[in-house]
Amino acid sequence: MWPWGHLAVGYLAYAALSRWRYGEPPSAAATLAVAVGTQFPDLVDKPLAWTFHVLPSGRSLAHSLLTTAIVCALVYVYARRHGWTRPAIAFAVGYITHPFADALSPLLAGEYAYVRYLGWPVLDQPPYDTSRGFGAHFADLEPSSLVLAGAFLVGFALLIWLRDGRPGLAALREWLRARRVV
Repeated sequence: MWPWGHLAVGYLAYAALSRWRYGEPPSAAATLAVAVGTQFPDLVDKPLAWTFHVLPSGRSLAHSLLTTAIVCALVYVYARRHGWTRPAIAFAVGYITHPFADALSPLLAGEYAYVRYLGWPVLDQPPYDTSRGFGAHFADLEPSSLVLAGAFLVGFALLIWLRDGRPGLAALREWLRARRVV
């Protein structure tokens, strides 16, 4: 799944949880945390596999459910001490949805060996080509049914985010201005 698809899945999952558990849309901090959580596995695994060649694939260490559990637990323990439990939960929802969303394509294709990353390093990985970077993968993007489904998810998530009052946008702008990025 592409980054924007992960963001959409994570936001939709956390927005539903927030409304169910807290009776309100996600806060700005929770929205930013879920956004980081949805990208975290790829921000770790892709560079370590594709650029530095120290991991067997772009879906290994940070995509493993073992790593997911450890990272989410550490984030929660730290955040709880500082009164940031909702953003920690949002981060965990974003992170947890990522490896499962990546499993969708191989599962639908019947390529079950390609979901073994969920059990890395306990389960061996099938061979992956790690010589290509993000740009090469992006160049191969074609309008398949999964890509179109991802676009639909992004559009739906955008509508929900707008309905929720665009949480996180003002905080992100303020953070970027403080660093003189915009």
